[in-house]
Amino acid sequence: MPSRQDPDAALEATLRALVRASLGAEVTACEPIAGQIGLRRFWRVRLAPRPGAPATLVARIEASEDPASRPSGTPPEPALEPVRRLLETHGLPVPTRFGGDAAAGIELLEDAGERSLLAAVENASGETRRALYGEVCALVPRLQRIAGPVPGVAAFERRLGAEQIAYKATRFIEWSLPERGRPASAAEARAVRAAFDVVAEAVQRAPRRLAHRDLQSSNVHVRENAAPGARVVLLDLQGAWLAPPEYDLVCLLRDSYVELPEREVEEHLERVRPELPDAPSPEAFAQRFDLLTLARKGKDHALFHFVARTRGDARYLRFAPTTVRQLRRAALRAAARDPRLAGLAELIAELPETPCER
Repeated sequence: MPSRQDPDAALEATLRALVRASLGAEVTACEPIAGQIGLRRFWRVRLAPRPGAPATLVARIEASEDPASRPSGTPPEPALEPVRRLLETHGLPVPTRFGGDAAAGIELLEDAGERSLLAAVENASGETRRALYGEVCALVPRLQRIAGPVPGVAAFERRLGAEQIAYKATRFIEWSLPERGRPASAAEARAVRAAFDVVAEAVQRAPRRLAHRDLQSSNVHVRENAAPGARVVLLDLQGAWLAPPEYDLVCLLRDSYVELPEREVEEHLERVRPELPDAPSPEAFAQRFDLLTLARKGKDHALFHFVARTRGDARYLRFAPTTVRQLRRAALRAAARDPRLAGLAELIAELPETPCER
């Protein structure tokens, strides 16, 4: 039997038993998959040939959530089921579920392959990149047309609101502004909070639609040898919530991991805006898109530095320059519309693109 000092061996034994019980198949190998910025773990599970069973699965293993990743008093993310099943029922491309153990926090899911959207567009032509991003953008109106509430689906009880926006402001003050070489002053902290209050006001006035919540290139995979229009699959669905119509588009098109040409971003937005259920006016759509970019990218910039400083994981600092550029562009446009954003725009202009040495 595996020893207590060998948790991976214990996990592998659990996965073998779970696959046998769920699919009647034997496991030939289990391999950990490199994790992302979160604490959740993934393993690729290889199966002996058996009629009706896939060749590989991905085991998704929940981990204790870092309380610092959400506002105090906010409950942790719900389980993957039943929101995955809801999206599947509505024809959205999500991984098939083959079984699981809710008590152990394990889900056995379809293996969507190793090629994320991030990897797929890294060396792709502009035409291929536009087409792939177009496929993902086309999913956003479909997702937003799913109406709630739906019994048992917590996504319709969760929403982006003032508490979450204020939390993002605090993180930006604590972990982003010190990258200028000094902590934020009291006056600077007030300027950030006042600006994020403007974002919260816009969120409060906006319609709320179902959103993936983390629709970035690392959470979209591209199936090998699939036909155009059926190539992408959505991962990491458990955080779904209600948010303004622009939220998922900000996550996707202002991604810290892929800096798209501005004209491409504009083309995608022009194409998808009238397809959204609420069909926002061009003015409201552009305004909220920039305000949500400030909140989302401010949070991401802070998260990259928080993880580097507290966990010793500096992998994501290489995405700080892109994030700073996204923030600067959005801040300039937002401040031109509303002078209450001017102080934040000035502070963002001071952020270095290269993380400082501390």
